[in-house]
Amino acid sequence: MLLHGAPQTSHAWRKVVVPLAAAGYRVIAPDFRGAGASTRPPGGYDKATMSADLHALIHNVLDIDGPVSVVGHDLGSMLALGYALRYRDDVVSLTTMEAPLPGSDYYEERKVAKSAWHFDFHSNPDIAVHLVHGRERWYIQRFYDDLAYQPGAITESDIDVYARAFEAPGAIRALCEIYRELDHDAKVHRASVKDHGKLTAPVLATGGGAQSLAANYGPMCRDVAENVTTELIPDAGHWVPEEQPEALIDLFLRFDTDARRA
Repeated sequence: MLLHGAPQTSHAWRKVVVPLAAAGYRVIAPDFRGAGASTRPPGGYDKATMSADLHALIHNVLDIDGPVSVVGHDLGSMLALGYALRYRDDVVSLTTMEAPLPGSDYYEERKVAKSAWHFDFHSNPDIAVHLVHGRERWYIQRFYDDLAYQPGAITESDIDVYARAFEAPGAIRALCEIYRELDHDAKVHRASVKDHGKLTAPVLATGGGAQSLAANYGPMCRDVAENVTTELIPDAGHWVPEEQPEALIDLFLRFDTDARRA
């Protein structure tokens, strides 16, 4: 199950879906609540509720039986952690990349950094929606321009896909509601670790090797998981699945194969 980040949709996984399917996986890459073609209800953007959406999709809609390898990027990593903590027996491995995970010490440090200004901005939906309205394409493109190491990895056509998604009524507000819930998610995740222990499923902590923040991901994941593997993707910025899809696939297949043999 591939969980996209922000400001994105499942389109972010376009370069990895077919190779993973060719490797023998049944690949699920949904637009999570509030994003892309999914509905945008007024509430329910805490990661426990969003995880329940995904659990119902997997087991009630797709009728999949058995544990799932969960892969998250950016906000999708935060959601992936929430899913793994809530449905521990349902996860054979967890891959996280390019996000401070709510419930970790690093999340508390990162959210107040100047470069993480968008955490506070998005946590005030009325202000963010008003200021971004009519400028959605310009706004989201700034994130791609600022955080990419391989600028050609996300084309103008890709920006068109993302822009249409976030120009839709309620899309920016839904994105903001996801951010507004992060501090609450952190409390829920800390409580889960305290009450039930750290995750025992293997966890891969990865990210773009060109990002200075990536060095924090391994220690961060050890706050919430017992069995953590850390390996970064060379020559990639924030948008790893789009900038270095082949390297990500290779790393994931090595990691997940070992996890499933354990």
